[in-house]
Amino acid sequence: MRNNRLLYLVEVAIFAAMAFIFDLLGNIMSFSLWAQGGSVSIAMVPVFLMALRWGVKGGVVTGLLLGLLQIVSGTAYILTPVQGILDYIVAFSAVGLSGLLFSLVQPNGNNRRTNILYVIGGILVGSSLRFLAHFIAGVVFFGAGAADGQSVIIFSLLYNLSYLLPSVIVSGGVIMLLFSSAPRLLLKKAAHY
Repeated sequence: MRNNRLLYLVEVAIFAAMAFIFDLLGNIMSFSLWAQGGSVSIAMVPVFLMALRWGVKGGVVTGLLLGLLQIVSGTAYILTPVQGILDYIVAFSAVGLSGLLFSLVQPNGNNRRTNILYVIGGILVGSSLRFLAHFIAGVVFFGAGAADGQSVIIFSLLYNLSYLLPSVIVSGGVIMLLFSSAPRLLLKKAAHY
């Protein structure tokens, strides 16, 4: 039991650091295409992996740490405290909620097709909740970026989809590749402490 807790803490720290590094690389490679924050990155991959291995708790804590690391490092694009919390704390913690469906994946119990559907569903749940947090922040706090006559809702929708959709596709592809090649390695069902 104690070893599981230590393993959990170590994995949370390592995967959160990996997510932060992936996010930094995404920011560098995106060349500031998005003036109000956002980049195409695989920063969600480590959060998804923790949600696969440790469930909702592992995913949410890893996402929370990713958001905090972005804020503390100064890489976050923050206009107000509420927007910062919504765009970084809530959005990245929400990615960890992918563990709701990931917890249904059984290495031996379900057939492979069912497991893949749960993984895809989990990726969509976590990504959609992250999008929702960014979308709300965009509508409430970034409406001034909309072109004259453009709906703030349409602006936020298009702006956030422009970087999140490619990020979800790439991150989902990485997770599916990893899950297809080594599902038992990704599933750690010993996190009940």
